[in-house]
Amino acid sequence: MGFIDEIKKRAKQNRQTIVLPETGDKRTLEAASKILAEEVANVVLIGNKEEILKTAGDLDLSKAAIVDPQTTDKLSGYIDLLVEVRKSKGMTPEQAKELLTKDSLYFGVVMVKAGDADGMVAGAVNATANVLRPSLQILKTAPNTKLVSAFFLMVVPDCEYGANGTFIFSDAGLCQNPNSEELAAIAGSSAKSFDLLVQKEPVVGMLSHSTKGSAKHGDVDKVVEATKIAKELYPEMKIDGELQLDAAIVPSVGASKAPGSDVAGTANVLVFPDLDAGNIGYKLVQRLAKAEAYGPITQGIAKPVNDLSRGCSADDIVGVIAITAVQAAASK
Repeated sequence: MGFIDEIKKRAKQNRQTIVLPETGDKRTLEAASKILAEEVANVVLIGNKEEILKTAGDLDLSKAAIVDPQTTDKLSGYIDLLVEVRKSKGMTPEQAKELLTKDSLYFGVVMVKAGDADGMVAGAVNATANVLRPSLQILKTAPNTKLVSAFFLMVVPDCEYGANGTFIFSDAGLCQNPNSEELAAIAGSSAKSFDLLVQKEPVVGMLSHSTKGSAKHGDVDKVVEATKIAKELYPEMKIDGELQLDAAIVPSVGASKAPGSDVAGTANVLVFPDLDAGNIGYKLVQRLAKAEAYGPITQGIAKPVNDLSRGCSADDIVGVIAITAVQAAASK
């Protein structure tokens, strides 16, 4: 059984309700149809029912709940909820109504906040910033979380490295240039996400262009300090750095470049020094190694809201919905 099939199996055992706000996108509706047919999750589609069904064409969405912000009898309650959450920013009922009836991303997040959905997936047609802004404003961060970050779950075919070719690449979607403390927090969150989703021991490699002092630079110093902080914060986890990519995942190279490390050569959670490296890295592996790339999956938000690459396929969306459902079940 493949990784995403295992995730679907787990999602089916504790079905969650996932809201999909981008209903003008055919890929999103195709994914919804597949999720419903396989009974992976319950689905809420936001928008005008007639327009959604027209876009869907022959797709079967008969089991989906369709909620129109313009006509739902829950709108007044959602307005009150949004005003309460954003009152410190001066939100008025009029402004809340405008947001909720014109921006399906805000409407979807308020549904999650209200408990009418367990998670949200979007980003097929919206930029990451637009997807995450309402999430951070309304849902806020999870308890005991220092930083919201994002990772890609990579499944590389015919790969002997990582967890049978399965890795987390983090942060590859959100944090532009994390400092040492933020990198350490990303390492801890990513290890926990790996444990939840892959159900194998996380082994965290803190990546750099240097391995154990082979290069001297401020960028290397940042990773060295991040590794130190992460080991202090998460003493129960396997975390080491700074490591070059080959030293992190290839056993022979790890033994040569970082002898004595309990991570080198066996890493399955790869923490990149900045967003440039992480984003380029995941796209290289996705395109050149034909890897499945699910994400960016967020970690650290009070309830799961996950982003999509705008180049995603319907099957990519199916995978992220299933992952979101597993995250939602675990958060309860």
